[in-house]
Amino acid sequence: MTTVNSRTADHPISEIFLKRWSPRAFTGEEMSAETLATILEAARWSPSGYNFQPWRFIYARRGTAHWERLLSMLNPFNQGWAKSASALIIVLSKTSEIAPGKDAESPNRSHSFDAGAAWGYMALQASLMGWQAHGMAGIEHEKIRTELQVPDGYHIEAGVAIGRQGDKSMLPEALQARETPSGRRSLAEICAEGVFSFK
Repeated sequence: MTTVNSRTADHPISEIFLKRWSPRAFTGEEMSAETLATILEAARWSPSGYNFQPWRFIYARRGTAHWERLLSMLNPFNQGWAKSASALIIVLSKTSEIAPGKDAESPNRSHSFDAGAAWGYMALQASLMGWQAHGMAGIEHEKIRTELQVPDGYHIEAGVAIGRQGDKSMLPEALQARETPSGRRSLAEICAEGVFSFK
């Protein structure tokens, strides 16, 4: 077993998976362009069906011209804590591609699955570098499509806030109790051999 961050894996795994978590308290320090490029570079190397690489990322770093606009793309709850992050990212995925041997685009059924893999690589790379990434479903989809000029054919997946972990006392009292690495369901609850047998 592996134990890190008050989390214990039931089977031996690398500590990197237990060190990564999703805090909301960030220090508010600025992130260099080079640091963010390294985090995004890790996402670039994630796996995808047919090597389509459907993921796309729109980003802003604290202290740059696009910061306030990207912050406004989060719902009010997420804006409340993500305003102290160092970088914000909107994750998109291209929904169709030209498959090998074909002449026209067809739906890519794994576009969201592949974008999720890229987000996972991004989060792990951030953690390895002493930063933490928090994925967010609470984003303003229609505002993103309109104001960021996202065309049809691209799915708006999620938002991501990245920063150095700060003290939870900077959060509203209701969030302070939640500022701890979360546990996970057991393998028995999420894995079945040979046939669907989940509750």
